[in-house]
Order: sequence, then C-alpha cells, then structure tokens
Amino acid sequence: MRTTSYYPVLLSADVAAASAFYQTHFAFRPRYEADWYVHLQSTEDPSVNLAVIAQDHPTIPEAARNRTGGMILNFEVEDVDHHYDRLSGAGLAIALPLRDEDWGQRHFIVAGPDAVLIDVIRPIPPSPDQAALYAEGVAPG
Repeated sequence: MRTTSYYPVLLSADVAAASAFYQTHFAFRPRYEADWYVHLQSTEDPSVNLAVIAQDHPTIPEAARNRTGGMILNFEVEDVDHHYDRLSGAGLAIALPLRDEDWGQRHFIVAGPDAVLIDVIRPIPPSPDQAALYAEGVAPG
C-alpha cells in the first residue's frame, strides 16, 4: 500500500472546543470546518495535519461511538522548555512535568480535550544502553 497522507482523527464530544484548543495552543488552522468535523493543518508545516470528528457521527462505526481518549499525540519541537513554560502558563493541565528520559527524549505531557494526552518532545541523546536498542543506521537524539 502506498500511503499518500496520514493524520489522526480524534473523536470528540465537542468538535468546536477541541478544534479551538488545537488552534490556540498548537498553531493549527482549519482547512475544512463543519459542525461535525474539522480538518486542521499546522500553520508552521503543511504536512502536519489533524482532524476532529463528533464522537457520535453516523460515519463512526456504532461500536466505537461515544468513546474518546486512550491516545497520546506526540509533537516534536525544537524548544521543549519554551513550550512547557508557554502551555503551563496558559493554564493547561500538566499530566507529566518536563523531564529527560534515558531513551532520548526531553518532554512533558499535557491533558487535551476528550481525554487525549499531548506529549511535547525534543529528542536528546539516549543513554548508551538505550542507544543500543535503536535500529542500525538510526541516529538517536
């Protein structure tokens, strides 16, 4: 299968509020906007897209309707410390404070709408033990 595009579509109890959250805090803009679905595109990188759909919309298989959460969105950034200060200063709920991980991340997690977690990450060099776990030819950090 040759994939020509990929982006997550988040189920939401309040499409307008979720859309506004990602526009306000993560620099997205709407490319398509309906009351039941919004397609968002990064204002900084047009290849980065995200969509929000009403959790009870008829196009969602009935068994999956009204279920949200259980997802972490990762956003890799250049200055994670800046975004930690910016988002915590904006009053977003910090689910995991800023910290460094042995596997090669400096990151923090905020709670987003609909029980979605957002992990804001800057790759850093991993510990030697963790660096050994990367596939050959992959440059960690």
